[in-house]
Amino acid sequence: MTAFLLLCLPVIAMVAIGWMAIRVRLMPVAAIDILSGFSFRFALPALVLRMIGQGDGATLFDPLFFAAYLASGGLTFLLAFLLIGRPGWSGAGRAGARATTATVSNLGFLGPPIVLSAFGPRGAGPLAMAILSEVMIVMSVGAVIMAASGKDSARRKRASWGLALPVLRAVAANPVIGAIALGAVMAVADWTLPPALDRVLSLLGASAAPTALFSVGGALAVRRPDRSTLRVAAGISLFKLGLYPLVVWWLLTVVLKAGSFWCGAGTLMAALPSAGSTIALAGLYTDDAERVSAGIVLSTLLSVITVPLVGYWVLRP
Repeated sequence: MTAFLLLCLPVIAMVAIGWMAIRVRLMPVAAIDILSGFSFRFALPALVLRMIGQGDGATLFDPLFFAAYLASGGLTFLLAFLLIGRPGWSGAGRAGARATTATVSNLGFLGPPIVLSAFGPRGAGPLAMAILSEVMIVMSVGAVIMAASGKDSARRKRASWGLALPVLRAVAANPVIGAIALGAVMAVADWTLPPALDRVLSLLGASAAPTALFSVGGALAVRRPDRSTLRVAAGISLFKLGLYPLVVWWLLTVVLKAGSFWCGAGTLMAALPSAGSTIALAGLYTDDAERVSAGIVLSTLLSVITVPLVGYWVLRP
C-alpha cells in the first residue's frame, strides 16, 4: 500500500498545487483554459503518439479486452441511465447526461500519468482501447440521446443520422484519438520517427502530466457545486468510482479470467473520475449542466482517496 501511495503522491501533489495556485490567486482563472488546451491539444497527443508508436503492434489491440471494457461501460451506462437519470421523471436528455458522466472516465488527462506510472509503457495499449471505447462509442451514444431528448424541441426533430454525423466528426477530431490512430499505424508498420521530431514530441509529452494535473486542480478551485445538486452528484460518483470499476473487474476476472495485467489496467482506468468534456454536451442539449458539473467535481475530489485504494487492490502481489 505504501509503495502505491508513493506512486500516486506526485499526481495528488500536482492537483493540489493547481488548486492552491488558483485558490490563492497566484495565477488567473484564465490560465486553466490555456493550460488545459495546451495539454489536451499538444502535450497529451505527443505523449500518446510516442508511447503507442514505439510499442509492439502485434499486442497493441486485444479484441477480448476491448469488448469486455466496452460491455462494462455499456452496462454501467444503462444502469446509470435508469437509476440516476430516472428518465420517466427527469427526461431522457438529463438521464443521458448523467449516465454519460457516470461512464466516461477522465482518461485523456489522468490516464497517462496514472496508468503509465502503474504499468509502464505496456499500459499504452489498454489506455488506447479504453479511450476508443468510452469516447468514440459511449460518449457518442450519450450525445445522441441528449440531443434527441434535450431541452430544444427543434433539435429533437433533427435527432437522426443527420445529428449523429456531426457528433462523430467531433469525436474524430479529438487530438488524442488522432494520436492513437497514428501511433497504431506506426506500431503496426514498424515506423520510427526522425530523431529531431522524436525529441520535440518527447519534450511535449514530458509536459503532459504536470499541465493536465495542474489544470484539474485549478478547475476544482473554481467549481463549487450547489448543495441542491449534491444528491445527483453523489449518485454519479458512486457509479463512476464504485460500480463501473467493479463491473470491469468482475467481467475480466470472474467471467473471462483474463490475465492480471488486463484486469488491473481495466479496473484502474474505470476507477478514474468523470471526464469534464460531458459538461459541454449537457449544457448544449439539456438543462442539467450544473448537476453534471457537480458530479465531475465530486468524483474528482473523492478519487484522491479511491484511486490509490483501487490501484493497491489491483496491483497487490
